[in-house]
Amino acid sequence: MLTGTGIWASPEARELIQRRDAGGLVRLGRQHRGWRQTDLGARIGCSASTVSRLEANKRVLDLELLRAAAGAVSVPSPVLAAACGFATPSTPARTTVSPDAPRDTQEEPMHRRTLLTAAGAAIPASLLGPVDDALAFTPPPSGDGAPLDTRLALARAQFDAGRHVALLPRFPGLLGDAHQAAARTRSELDYARLSACYSLESQVLSKIGRYDTARITADRAATYASLSGSPIAAAAAARELAVVLRHQDQTPRARQLVLDAAANVEATGLTKPAQAAAYAQMLCTTAYNAAHADDRGQALAMITEARRAARGLPAMPPPGRLFPVSPAQVELYAVGVHWALGDPGAALDAGGKLRPGMFPTPERTARMHTDRARAHWMAGQPEETAGELLAAASASRAEVRDRPSIRRIADDLVVHHPRTAGAQDLPLALAR
Repeated sequence: MLTGTGIWASPEARELIQRRDAGGLVRLGRQHRGWRQTDLGARIGCSASTVSRLEANKRVLDLELLRAAAGAVSVPSPVLAAACGFATPSTPARTTVSPDAPRDTQEEPMHRRTLLTAAGAAIPASLLGPVDDALAFTPPPSGDGAPLDTRLALARAQFDAGRHVALLPRFPGLLGDAHQAAARTRSELDYARLSACYSLESQVLSKIGRYDTARITADRAATYASLSGSPIAAAAAARELAVVLRHQDQTPRARQLVLDAAANVEATGLTKPAQAAAYAQMLCTTAYNAAHADDRGQALAMITEARRAARGLPAMPPPGRLFPVSPAQVELYAVGVHWALGDPGAALDAGGKLRPGMFPTPERTARMHTDRARAHWMAGQPEETAGELLAAASASRAEVRDRPSIRRIADDLVVHHPRTAGAQDLPLALAR
């Protein structure tokens, strides 16, 4: 596999392959070309901080991004495959780079990948067509006589339960009725309801990785929130748009958007619990965005401020609150902040204080487990990762099955560590 001359046959490349350090190979190729991380990021459409995280992380968290970066610096496919632990058509399945390579990586990896994929497609494509159509043309009213608030509450409950397959078909009718009400009354309340419908749809689409479509729904949520005059509705829309922008490597815009929304909520005086909860949420989102931008100072300052803002909030948010923030929810954000900063130890310390009973919904409980799973994976702890993923699937399998970033971790765990306790149980847990 490594015959011939050149950088990919060098001792440094061999060592990176032996350590299963695919990100290190990208770094080696970039430095060999004399490129900065900014230069590589410009070629593959991401920020320098994203390239930095890719190169520093030995675990493959985003296979598509890794392939793009490796292609840009001309890492040969067999070399990249070896560093990822995969067998390739040009390489016999039993070939190893080092006699000391873990046996787990030699156990029919593509077969195991197929097993996990067979656990079920994340979201059937047939459900997404009507959603796209409802964004191309304003859908007609559904004829459903139930109050819009009741139906919106039911949709939120399905989201909280991780029932994405049941929820997606509801949106065309829900949007059609919300548009009809807003056009008829032109009232601020009906515009706020319409904005809330689009915000929830954006939340679901972002969850399942449909960021291009989520960008449209988030933009519309922001437009109707502006017509409503509600700082809380505007904050909800800003949060969803910021999520999309961050995933599209537009973190500076995402940060400014949320900061502006936080300032508008703060200007209300925070005299009502819903306003205080919205403000705490904006601080949490600001901290997370800052962490993704490698701004450690602002990330830690904002999560500390969020803790202060959440002190007066109830431990269990009341039903129907647009921002169901609690002190425990802020600590869950702290887990994500430390993970995004590349500090899995601090993330696990923060996550160790959390318990399932602290969260009101299966979605939040599962999110606690998946956030801890990401930290364990970053720390190179496959057994603990498997345990957290199984616990997440038990609370809401959609949090593992439908989220591309988490499903990739589950996939890689089954492929690379098939003998790890719990790894063989994941496909079954996701198929139930």
